[in-house]
Amino acid sequence: MLKIEDACPIFELPNQFGETIKISELLGKKILVIFFYPKDYTSGCTLEACAFRDNYAEFQGLNCEIIGISSDNEDRHLAFSTKYLLNYTLLADSNKKARKAFEVPTNLFGLIPGRVTYVIGLDKKIKAIYNSQTNPFGHIQKAMEIVKVLNSDS
Repeated sequence: MLKIEDACPIFELPNQFGETIKISELLGKKILVIFFYPKDYTSGCTLEACAFRDNYAEFQGLNCEIIGISSDNEDRHLAFSTKYLLNYTLLADSNKKARKAFEVPTNLFGLIPGRVTYVIGLDKKIKAIYNSQTNPFGHIQKAMEIVKVLNSDS
C-alpha cells in the first residue's frame, strides 16, 4: 500500500463531462484531495460526495482541489453530480487503473471497492491517507485537517 511521502501516482481519466483529466497537469499547482468511493447514488457515497460539496468553498480557499473517483462511467457521474449539485470533478475509473495505481484495497471479502482519501501536497507527495468504509464524514474532516496544516506550513 502507498505510504505518506510516496509520490502521487500519475494517471489520466475522463471526468463527468467526458474531458480527459491528466493528474500530472494538476500536481504542484494546488493541494489535491483525491477520494476513492465505491459507487454513485449509494447512501454512504452520496453523504460523502455531498459533504465534500458543502465544504468545497473552504477547501478552495485553502488552495485545494477536490477530485472524486469511482468506477462509474462518465454519464452516471454527470447524472450524479447534476442531481446533487456537486461542484468538483468526478473521474470515471472504469478499468480501475487509478484504483490499482493508488493500491486502494477492497472491503467485505473483496466485493466492495474501498473508500480511501489521499491528500497530495504541493510537492506532489502523499501527505495523508484516510481509509474508512463506514465513516464517510471522517474523510472530509481528516482531509480538511491536513490541508489546514499544509497551508500553515507554507
